[in-house]
Formats: sequence, structure tokens, C-alpha cells
Amino acid sequence: MKSLLALCVVWTVAVVSGTEEQKLNNCNEVRAAYSSKGFNVNDVPSKGVNGVPLKVCPQGYSCCTVEMEEKLSQQSHTEIKAPVSKLSTSLQSTFKQRHDHFDKFFRELLKNAEISLDSMFVKTYGMMYVQNSALFKNFFQSLTQYYVSGSAAVNLDSMLSEFWADLLERMFQLVNVQYEFSDTYMDCVSRHTEELQPFGDVPRKLRIQLTRSFIAARTFVRGLALMPEVANKVSTVSASPSCVRAAMKMLYCPYCSGQVALKPCQNYCLNVMRGCLANQADLDTEWNNFLDAMHSLAERLEGPFNFESVMDPIDVKISDAIMNMQENSMQVSQKVFQGCGTPKISAGFRSKRSVKESTFTSRFRPYSPEARPTTAAGTSLDRLTIEVKKKLKHAKKFWSTLPETVCVSEGIAAGDECWNGTAKSRLDSTRYESDVIGSGLANQISNPDVDVDITKPDIVIRSQIAVLKEMTSRLKAAHSGVDITVESDDDGSGDESGSGCDGPNCDMYFSVPPTSDKERGGKAAGGSEVAGSPRVNPVQSNNSAGVTSRGSMALALCGLALALLVSRLR
Repeated sequence: MKSLLALCVVWTVAVVSGTEEQKLNNCNEVRAAYSSKGFNVNDVPSKGVNGVPLKVCPQGYSCCTVEMEEKLSQQSHTEIKAPVSKLSTSLQSTFKQRHDHFDKFFRELLKNAEISLDSMFVKTYGMMYVQNSALFKNFFQSLTQYYVSGSAAVNLDSMLSEFWADLLERMFQLVNVQYEFSDTYMDCVSRHTEELQPFGDVPRKLRIQLTRSFIAARTFVRGLALMPEVANKVSTVSASPSCVRAAMKMLYCPYCSGQVALKPCQNYCLNVMRGCLANQADLDTEWNNFLDAMHSLAERLEGPFNFESVMDPIDVKISDAIMNMQENSMQVSQKVFQGCGTPKISAGFRSKRSVKESTFTSRFRPYSPEARPTTAAGTSLDRLTIEVKKKLKHAKKFWSTLPETVCVSEGIAAGDECWNGTAKSRLDSTRYESDVIGSGLANQISNPDVDVDITKPDIVIRSQIAVLKEMTSRLKAAHSGVDITVESDDDGSGDESGSGCDGPNCDMYFSVPPTSDKERGGKAAGGSEVAGSPRVNPVQSNNSAGVTSRGSMALALCGLALALLVSRLR
């Protein structure tokens, strides 16, 4: 009886082995498929051979040799990286383009604002502006430098304070040409620009608007630049040996059994790819937080921190400030004389030459809307932000969904007849029955197809998580109008800081209450405008407002020039 049982076992094994051997009596299909991958067809045996030496694929009769298995392992490594690299490259290209569009747009706004101010002031002030144009050129150079390099290169608050102080110094001399002023005297004048408020509320408002819009703009552009950098570094992370082994088993072990057309089961593919991309999936949480912060800041750029609405009418805002100085020049001069002393009368005051050179020109030709320079590609900030917000939304969960994206390709079987890792899967007992595990490194402890060491997270991925976290903090700070790289007690919403006056009598002469409505040229105590005294809203100025403000300024200049001329001829 025992002899009969042993004979049955031997006969069964012989039949099974004979069936496999008969099935692989030629490897022509494998030879053709192997050759199509660019390998030497002579590597493939003409018929099935003993597959015992194979390290990955099922043993028994096989159309694969150990050498073939090694080459196909390298090929499988390339093939699982290819779709990930393609998706990553597409992501990098998308946001590299958006970065370039925004950066070009912001830079052109800065340049066009400078051109617009130069053209307007040449027409308005003539040689008096030309002789002082370096002040405004330096102003725009500093703004550009701040946009490019931030507070590491330019302290925006200090730069703006110096600009207004320098402008006051020059204008003060122009409206008081009958006096001689020493450098020490002018230092006294410039130190008290903020207390004197010769330019009205324009410097304070403009400082707040510039600070918030510049921080938002440059931080947003930096965020757009960071996305391709992170994607590039993450996509270059090498696959682990266990991942390559699993990929080989999934993609090319069917070749060894002569089933070159058999595709991997989809759930099988998901488990393999989630094991291979476990570290990348761990990036997703901080990636999504970063994208949310970018989206929120984009909305700020559309609304209260709109860079375009600040820069486009900046020439009108500065012009409005100059007009304030013109209207209040007598009161400003009196306060300066009180605080800094009465200067000496100029010896050459009565000369015709000094009158001619110091008189403002009355020639003024307002711009038409068409005359204002156009920005990058004729687009607008609103249009750019609407487009980029869609792209940001689409990029959410990019890393955690990579396996799903890869496993819906044409190389993966959508039905039940598929490769399950050891044989052809059907609706019977050979189907792939393992559960699909979750994304991320921690879930891989139960991965049935890839051995993942969950105790060793990838260093590159972890470093990029830290980079994203830091950038998210900067984006959130920018959303509040704060540059977190700058130590400051002022968030840009309050009044400007003190004057820096260190003399014993500064408070006596310069700590004065705001000027009366009459002194401020008809401006009401609450800050509203009085009828008949046109002003330009610094945030919502349009071309018509600019024309009104410029026209009023020109009339004021004419009146001042006439008054100066009469006073000199007495």
C-alpha cells in the first residue's frame, strides 16, 4: 500500500513537471518581448530551463536565466521610476511657469511705476524734478532690491523714512529759497519729518501698503519657486533594493512563465507602489499645509495686499504727498523755525537767476489711460492668481496619490485575469486576495509584497518636510503682513515710530497736535475730505483720480511759484 502511494506521488510530480515543460517547450514570445526592451535576444533560452537558480521569480521550468533576471530587475527599476518622474516633471514645469509669470509681472510693475512717475514728474516739475530725479531712482532701486532679497538687503521702514526725510529736505529748501541752510540745519529738519507730517497721511498709509504687499508678493513668489525644488529633490530619491525586487516580481516574472501579455493585478500594483513610495507619501501632510497657505496668500494678493493696486498709482500717491507739502508749506516752515532756529537770509536771494531756478513750472499735461505702461503680457494680478489657485488645488495630495496614478496606467490589468505575483489570477482560488494597505511609512509594516524598514525614514524626504514646514510658517506670517525674518514690534497697522530726536528741547517744539482743518487745507478732523479739496485714495486710485490730483497739484504749484516771485521782488 505504501509503495502504491509513493508511486502515485512520483507519477503526479512527473505529470505536473511534464505539463510545465511542455508549456515552455519554446520561449519565442519571451525572446521577442525581451528583445523589444533593448536586450540581446541570445540571452533568452530557446525553451524552458531549470529555474531553481532564480532569486525573485517562481522556480521550476522557466524562460528566464539568472542573467535575464538581473537585467529585467534593472528595467523594472527604470519602469517604476518613469511614471513618477513624468508626473513630477509635469508638476515642476507647471509651477516653474507660474513662478516666472508672477516674478516677471511684479518686476514689470516696479519698472513701469518708475517710468510712469518719471514721465509725470518731468511734465509737472520740469528741471526741478530732473535735478532731483536721483532721489526717486534710488527709491525704486531700493524697492526692487527689497522685492528680490527682502530685509536682508533693505530695511523697508528705514528706507521709506529716509526717502520722505530727503524729499522734505529738498522741498523745504525750494519753498524757502530766501534762506541759507547749513547741513546741520537740514539734519535737524529731516530728523523731525514724522512729527511735522508735511506730506499728510500719505507716508504712513503708503508704508503699510508697501510693506504688506511686498511681503506677500515676494513670499508668494518664493513659495512658487520652492515647489519645483521640492518636487525635483523628492523625485530623485532612489528605490530600495526590496522595492526593486518587488517591482521585478510584479512586472517581469510573468515573462519567465511565458505569459508576456499578462499584466499585474491592480491591488497588487497598489501594494507594491505604496511600499516603494512610502516615504514620499509621508511628505503629503506638510505639502498640503503648504499648498493651503499658498492658496490663502493668493487670496490676500487679490484683496487687501494687492501689489498691483499699490504700485500702479504710486506716482499719484507721491504727487499727492508733495501737494500736501505745498499746501502746508508755511505752517511746516514755522514749526521748523521754532524747533531748529531761524536761518539766515540768502545774500543772492534777489537775483533773477535764483528766482528762475527755484520756481516751479506750471506746465502740466495729464496722462490719458492709454498712456500708462502695460504690464507683463497685458495680464493682471487677478488673472494670474485665479489661474494659480486652480493649479494649487489640483496639486493637493500629489504624493500620497502617486500609487493610484501609476496603477491606472495601461500596463496594469483592470480586470480579474492578471498576475498576482506567483501565477495568473482568476475568479477562483488563485485571485489576488491581499488587502490594500494604507499610504505612508508606518502602514508598510503589514505590506504583503514589499519589505519596508519603517524605522529608517528617508533623509532627503525628511529634510524636504522641514523645508515645507518652514516655508508654510513664512506664508502664514505674510498672510498677516509680517516678514518673520525681521524682528519688529510693529505689524504695519499702527503709526510710524518716533523721530529719533535726542535734543533736550525736541518735545517742546515738535510734539505738537495735528494741524487744524483750516491748516490742513480743508481736511476734516476724522480724516475725511471736504468738498472742493480733491484727494486721491492711495489704494483705490484710478486714472481719473490721478488726473484730478495732478491738476490740483499743478494749480497749487502755480500759486506757490507766483507767491515766491512776488515775495522776492518786494
